[in-house]
Amino acid sequence: MAHNRPKPDDRSDNVEKLQNMIHNTIENMESAEEALAVTSDETQIQQIKEKNERRRESLEAMRTEVKDEAAYKQQQ
Repeated sequence: MAHNRPKPDDRSDNVEKLQNMIHNTIENMESAEEALAVTSDETQIQQIKEKNERRRESLEAMRTEVKDEAAYKQQQ
């Protein structure tokens, strides 16, 4: 049986990946806002609003992580 070793922690492109995730999340929020303008289903409207609120919370967390990663990168 071969010994499986974990891959080394490669954080070199984490900032770029996080920034891409932030960009995609913002695009998804904008698409959802556009959908709000054309729907009259109250259930769907509420779901979109709740999902966008969760996206806003995720954005805050991702932006904090970008700052942490950038600080880590400067220390190296």
